[in-house]
Amino acid sequence: MKITKIILAITLFTSIVTTSKVSAQTVKKVLIVLTSHEDLGNTGKKTGFWLEEFADPYYLLMDNGIAITLASPKGGRPPMDPSSAAENYQTKSTKRLTNDDIAQEQLSNTVKLETINVDDYDAIYYPGGHGPLWDLAEDKTSIALIEGFYNANKTIAFVCHAPAVLKNTKKKDGTPLVKGLNVTGFTNSEETASGLIKVVPFLVEDMLIKNGGIYSKGTDWLAYAIEDGNIITGQNPASAILVAEKLLSQLK
Repeated sequence: MKITKIILAITLFTSIVTTSKVSAQTVKKVLIVLTSHEDLGNTGKKTGFWLEEFADPYYLLMDNGIAITLASPKGGRPPMDPSSAAENYQTKSTKRLTNDDIAQEQLSNTVKLETINVDDYDAIYYPGGHGPLWDLAEDKTSIALIEGFYNANKTIAFVCHAPAVLKNTKKKDGTPLVKGLNVTGFTNSEETASGLIKVVPFLVEDMLIKNGGIYSKGTDWLAYAIEDGNIITGQNPASAILVAEKLLSQLK
C-alpha cells in the first residue's frame, strides 16, 4: 500500500513538473523597444515615445498571456513625449498604466538593447513618438535586431513614427528591408498637421517609398494597419491596437 502511494506521488510530481516545463516553453515572449531620445530637434521642446502606442499594445499582449520585456538604447526610464499625456489622448490602457506599479517599475528599468538576444523572443514591437527618428533609426544594435528577427521569420511590428527605424535595415541580399513589402506609417499630411514637418530629420512616408516599400495609407488620424508576411505596420496612434491585434494573431 505504501509503495503504491509512493508511486502515485512520484507520478503526480513528475506530471506537475512536466506540465510546468511545457507551460514555460509555450509562453510567447515579445520585446518592446522604446526610444531614449528626448529632444524635439532644435525646438527646445521634449519628445520621446508616444504613451498610447506603448500602453494599448502592452496591455493587450500582457492580458493575453504574452511575456513582455522592455528595452531601450540607454536602458532605464525612457522619455515619454509630454504631449501624449494630454487628456484628449488618454485611453483605458494609458489610465491603467498610470496606476500600475508593476508596469511603472518595468518601464523605469528597461534593459539596454545591447544585451538582447533575438533567440530569446518570438516577436519585436516598436511604439512610435518622434524620438525614434533621431536615435533608433540610426542605432546599429536596433538595426541588427530588426534584421535578426526578420531573417528568423519572427514578427516585427511598428506603429506611427516607429517605421522610421526601418530606414537603414537590409535584407540578406543587401537591399532595403521594406523593398517590395506592403507598409504604412505616419503620413506626410499628418506630420504637416502636427506642425513638425520642418523639424523632423526625415519623413516616414517619404523614407518608406524611397526604400522601395509598397506604401499605402488610410484616412489621416484613423486606424490603419497592414501586414505583409512577418512585418506589421500601423499608420498613427489610433492604429496601435490594430497592430497589437495582428501581432497577437501571428503569435498564436
